[in-house]
Amino acid sequence: MADLQDLPYVAPTTCGEPDDTVRGADPAEAPTPSETDLGRARVLLAAQLVVDGHNTLAQELDRTHHHALQHGEAALDTDIPRIRAGGVGAQFWSLHVAPRHGADQLIGGTLDLIDGVRTLIESCPEALRLALTAAEMAAARDCGRIASLLGPVSGAALGDSLGTLRAYHALGVRSAGVAGTSWTAGPDGLTPFGEDVIREMNHLGVLVDLSGASADTMRRVLDVTKAPVILSHSAAAALTPHPVNVTDDVLRRLRANGGVCMVTFAPDQVARLTGLPAALQDVADHLDHVRSVAGPECVGVAGSFGTAAHAPHTVGLEDASCYPNLIAELLHRDWPETDIAALTWGNAARVVREAEAVARGA
Repeated sequence: MADLQDLPYVAPTTCGEPDDTVRGADPAEAPTPSETDLGRARVLLAAQLVVDGHNTLAQELDRTHHHALQHGEAALDTDIPRIRAGGVGAQFWSLHVAPRHGADQLIGGTLDLIDGVRTLIESCPEALRLALTAAEMAAARDCGRIASLLGPVSGAALGDSLGTLRAYHALGVRSAGVAGTSWTAGPDGLTPFGEDVIREMNHLGVLVDLSGASADTMRRVLDVTKAPVILSHSAAAALTPHPVNVTDDVLRRLRANGGVCMVTFAPDQVARLTGLPAALQDVADHLDHVRSVAGPECVGVAGSFGTAAHAPHTVGLEDASCYPNLIAELLHRDWPETDIAALTWGNAARVVREAEAVARGA
């Protein structure tokens, strides 16, 4: 596999070396990654690329030409050159539609997003490849393509219908959320129909995404599911009390489930109560915490990119090219290379593979 420095990319204007003049922690406690650590990070990422759990680019596709995404789109924080520069080998494309319309509109909007992402993939065959299985993820990566996984769809867009869930699966969706649905709103966290939805996701091999769900819903899903779950874009509530973040008791249960919390880079979810802007050291703190509580086999990453370049971003992680900065910080914190390999690719790929095994009845 080629070294990251040999991959074609347009040098980003926002994400260079991490800046120690603006950070979310005391510089003495979280020094800027060194050139040595950055070099090691690039070597590691060239050998073991990243599975990114959450990118919202699908919502921008009707305003962005595919040619710009393929060759460099300055108006956004995501394009194919920067994804390659960041060492991303597999991407979950979020298909979330804001739940402010009726079920029919949510379903129609989700179908539009699926069509947009699939059209993007077909328009960039030298860069992107649709992946429906863990084996296809690895095959795409090994031939220099970015494996593209459809999902999560928002739970509200299921329309309280198992048939709709099956239709999404037939279109290639491999992850679905549960937050914001009528069947997770009760006092038990999951209604009997909600339990049927979880079982059907297990049967289909669709990953259950717990991000944004209540703690009661998360616990009940973990009681019901036979397959590992994901949290596609959450961080540790113990460090940043944000409604999409996850509590320690759920993280401890995630260890037994074998699921993965894909720690987001979204600044409002990782910023500490210091009054300083969110910085990559804050993301590393959340990764440290999730790794400590849930275990190194249960932590992943979610850039939560796919927005306008001028939107708020975590300092040092301003666009999809910035993964080497974060990996360098983890190396500085003495993360073993085996744990980094699990964080970047191994854990997420394992969850996809194990969900497939549950679906086959293995």
